[in-house]
Amino acid sequence: MLADGLEVDQRAVVKAVVAKDPRFRLRLLELGFTQGARVARVGQAPIGDPLLFRVRGSTVSLRRLDASMIEVTPCE
Repeated sequence: MLADGLEVDQRAVVKAVVAKDPRFRLRLLELGFTQGARVARVGQAPIGDPLLFRVRGSTVSLRRLDASMIEVTPCE
């Protein structure tokens, strides 16, 4: 599953960042989207893009396209 597919208030664990551009992949890793990190989708803009995620104690806003580069496993 990809992070852009999470519902609001749904939690997951990051499996991998699959961005093709190595600089952008590094940027996502710097924001805290590292393997094993717990992430929760906490909201979105009124028009549906960008999406808000809580990761490692911070709230991060990502475009839906960028969130689709993060593979996650939903928590139960």
